[in-house]
Amino acid sequence: MSNKQAMNKMLEDLHGELEAASGKRVCDTILYNVRIVDVYSERITDGSVAIYNGHIVAINPGEHIEARNRLDGHGWFAVPGFIDSHVHVETTLLTPEALGDLIVPWGTTSMFVDAMEIANVAGLEGLNALMNSSENLPFRMYLEIPSRVPTMPGFETTGGTLEASEVEELLESDAVISLGELDPSKVLDIRDSYLRKILCTLSNRRICNGHAIGLCPQELNIYATGHLADDHECVSSDDLINRLKVGIGVMLREGSSERNTAELVRCILANNLPTDSLMFCTDDKHANDIAREGHISYNVQLAINLGLPAITAIKMASLNAARHFHMEHELGSITPGRFADIILLPSLEKIVPAMVMKGGEVVFDGERKISAVEVHYPDSLMKTVKLPKHISADSFRITASGSQALCRVIGMIPNQIVNEEHKLWMRISDGEIKPDLQRDILKLAVVERYGKTNNVKAAFVQGFGLKKGALASSVSHDHHNIVVVGCDDNDMLLAVRELEKMQGGFVAVAEGKVLGVMPLPLAGLMSIKPADVVMKGMDELNETVAKLGCSMKAPFMSLSFISLPTVPELGLTDMGMVDVLGHCFIDSVVETK
Repeated sequence: MSNKQAMNKMLEDLHGELEAASGKRVCDTILYNVRIVDVYSERITDGSVAIYNGHIVAINPGEHIEARNRLDGHGWFAVPGFIDSHVHVETTLLTPEALGDLIVPWGTTSMFVDAMEIANVAGLEGLNALMNSSENLPFRMYLEIPSRVPTMPGFETTGGTLEASEVEELLESDAVISLGELDPSKVLDIRDSYLRKILCTLSNRRICNGHAIGLCPQELNIYATGHLADDHECVSSDDLINRLKVGIGVMLREGSSERNTAELVRCILANNLPTDSLMFCTDDKHANDIAREGHISYNVQLAINLGLPAITAIKMASLNAARHFHMEHELGSITPGRFADIILLPSLEKIVPAMVMKGGEVVFDGERKISAVEVHYPDSLMKTVKLPKHISADSFRITASGSQALCRVIGMIPNQIVNEEHKLWMRISDGEIKPDLQRDILKLAVVERYGKTNNVKAAFVQGFGLKKGALASSVSHDHHNIVVVGCDDNDMLLAVRELEKMQGGFVAVAEGKVLGVMPLPLAGLMSIKPADVVMKGMDELNETVAKLGCSMKAPFMSLSFISLPTVPELGLTDMGMVDVLGHCFIDSVVETK
């Protein structure tokens, strides 16, 4: 559609909506007998809502406004549809089409998606494939253009790239809402290629998302000067307060392995902080956790349970997010001119939707009402795992001379993606440093999976708790090479080989046997199965992993982040161990004796 045709269509739509608002045209629906939660005035009023062409055209319409349908709201609270302000949809393990079955019943009607995962695997082809179905979903999906594909050039091998010229082209799309998260090194080191992306985004009246993990107050000054608008990596009260001081909005995150909302809500309450610059996100949350807990509804419920007023929490999940992204003219409130994205709640103390509307159409009322169109993904996205030709168990050996080695060990922190650098002495036997199960020190390796370099790099990690076997994943941020953790090199090899057979996913093995798998053949990141199939499979796989000694709530989510070279303190890529804050490679073995 040309620009002229698009403008004519918008003009025609606005004519119709204005006529419906004035009673000159019959509305589609009047939602009556509801208690409207006004997130602007933070008040609740009894009333009704007139809807035409997917938009709200009147609040408490007069008798002169008629409608084809009248929908009884049963005296329930009408609140704006919830917005996930930052999510990597790929880490739900579901396609957007399957994901709707889970998030819509929890009241999420809009997701702002940073699709950097599939972009790192397959570049623009993967990005376009993921977004192709966005108009046919029972929720709205907007794109935060991946800003760093690859995340750390020269430090990792990826399958795809996204150049500045491609970012500029994508910014012309109406589906684009922002420039996706940009880690500190790109700004603090003043890298022109990334600054160009920022300036291009700002010139198109969009915001730039941040990823300000590990920054001190002075570094936050620099980061904010670079026009990064927000951060979803706050884990402490100091983090929250320091970001608000420099005008950086904060997304309170509640993912599968990153649980930050409770700590930050306690900070808000203890310091009586204003909430206008605060919103909610999931970032990375597996389908199983969404089904059990909720989606953005879980963040809202947790905030209410901790003492935040219900309307404040709802506002953070709706209007605040819409305003932050300059989308308040379309989203975030039950007011005329906005999309009729409405949740009906029997109670404001228990965030369990009885009905959900997208664009005035009921998409949930106890059961799913709209089925997303079936999408066929390109064959090339189903064949992305190509292992090194000569990989063997010896590929995972860590050799050293002497009797003892001081090793850098990646120390896991429960419920966080950040980690700690531990320096621990380990025994050398026959010229090799092996895992120490008594101290929970396991072997960790990253295997390049795109058939480009044949790289394999190994190190040590502490915190998984495995007593035997190995776990492997083709989901490993942000390069998405294969990451494997294990007690035994042979089991590690078996796990990696099994992933190649499946063309991606998760696998657990022990003593030479494959014990459990979750195939994720779409770019090695997502299943093409329905949500219930994936969830059942993940539950079974996690139970299998628990029997191997791992007590982690989300072991594969934790595994997927341990290789990330942008989250302190240490990362591991197919090129080696990375000092995240120092932005350099370091040896995993410090010294020997």
